[in-house]
This record gives sequence, C-alpha cells and structure tokens, in this order.
Amino acid sequence: MRSLFRTARAAAIACLALTAIAPAPAVVAQAAARAATAKSEPLTIVTKAGPKRFDVEVMRDDAARARGLMFRRHMAADHGMLFDFEQDQPVTMWMKNTYLPLDMVFIRPDGTISRIAADTEPLSTAIIPSGGPVLAVLELNAGTAAKLGIAPGDRIEHGMFKAR
Repeated sequence: MRSLFRTARAAAIACLALTAIAPAPAVVAQAAARAATAKSEPLTIVTKAGPKRFDVEVMRDDAARARGLMFRRHMAADHGMLFDFEQDQPVTMWMKNTYLPLDMVFIRPDGTISRIAADTEPLSTAIIPSGGPVLAVLELNAGTAAKLGIAPGDRIEHGMFKAR
C-alpha cells in the first residue's frame, strides 16, 4: 500500500513538473498570433465619403484562413484581416475562439462589397454566410463599417483584385 502511495505521489509530482514547463495552448496560440501580425499590406476602401485606408494581414492558405484572428485580444483601428478564398464561391465564417467583435465585409472578385455582417458575436459558432459568391472577406473591428460609412457597392483597392 505504501509503495502504491509513493508511486502515485511521484506520478503527480512529475505531472505538475511537466505542466509547469509546458506552455499552455492559449499561450502558444497567442505567440503565433503575434508572429502573424508582423506582415501587412495596404488596402483602401473607396466610399462615398472618400477613401479609407487600412493595413491588412492577408490569409492565403487553408491553415491561415482557419486560424484567422483566433485568440487575439486587440487589433488596431486602422488594421484588418483579408481572407483570400482563391475563387469566387459562397463562403461561411464563424467566430469560434475569436475574442474581438468584428465587421465582416464580403467582397466580389471585382473588388466591390456585396454584404457586411456588422458586429459579429465573439466566441460564437454561429455560421455567418456570405449571401452569395465572393472572392474574399475583410474583417475589421466591430463598428468600423458604420463609423466610416462603408457600405455594399463600395470598392476595395488591393492587389488581390487587380491580379484576377
């Protein structure tokens, strides 16, 4: 019995030691998110009130699109994330593991905005549909579209839309 107790205690101590030195998944995810923010590209939205400029991170592959803004707690007011879906198709988004409320701007291949899903709910698994075929989705801080007068029909200027 005493031997069993010692073995269990040793196993518990070993588990505690491993927990202390192994980084938590959220810490790893936050470090990856910070690393991803290093590269950005300019993007302009041409509105009726004039051009609105942003620096955006562009997600061009499945892994980057899946990660998106997950686990981030802050995004500068003049920043965003642009998801390149590589072809014109209906898309769906969600906010799982995304702490920031966002405006999702759905963009056609010619760079025009087709739809805006404003003030999406953080940490939700509710599906947010594009409402039709789009090439890209731009995520901005919630309220940005309304504040700057960004609306369906406005045009996005970015290299993604010139090259196609």
